[in-house]
Amino acid sequence: MSEFDALIDGYLRFRLGDYRDERERYDRLAQGQSPKVMIIACSDSRVDPTRVFDAAPGQMFVLRNIANLVPPMAAITGQSSVAAALEYAVTSIRVEHIVVFGHARCGGVAAALAGDFDNPVAGRHVHAWMEFIAPARDAVRAACAMHPDIDAERALEQAGVRLSIDNLRSYPFVAQAEAAGEIMLHGVIFDIADGALKVLDRETGQYSVVPVAF
Repeated sequence: MSEFDALIDGYLRFRLGDYRDERERYDRLAQGQSPKVMIIACSDSRVDPTRVFDAAPGQMFVLRNIANLVPPMAAITGQSSVAAALEYAVTSIRVEHIVVFGHARCGGVAAALAGDFDNPVAGRHVHAWMEFIAPARDAVRAACAMHPDIDAERALEQAGVRLSIDNLRSYPFVAQAEAAGEIMLHGVIFDIADGALKVLDRETGQYSVVPVAF
């Protein structure tokens, strides 16, 4: 069976299972969407925010890209799917929360640290995109030069989320909504290996693990 055929089989299971079981929900969603949360997540196939948060259809407006990055508004010179999705979520849907959803063992973060895409010839589109994390990457490299025991990948994963939150505030419609108390910005890191979720404290800038009772 090809991977595409496996997708069709998955659709059939969905169509005869969850879709039928939640038909009233899908009937409501057919009329429109009004999610209160926007998630900015990585495109990594191993991390699905709707699974991690056990979210129902229509609960989250999700944007995914390499390394869950938000470029600063000043860096956008043409069309931008990130800017368009943000503008739509904040000004049209009027979400109340934006969550930058990072994850451990991110391939984009590892490549940024290794310099895999420093040369645009190696992949000019990825090179241009990963330049948005350069300020955080350079800071982590400098810290690691002084303190070699730092886990560079973990540090950059966390710094990248902080950077994206800072960049969110460079969009006037986000900054205005936050200042008016209409929206809250959050950062989280999910670890694929152990299932732990770390939440960024907006006051301290530190991450803490969400406790789970087994």
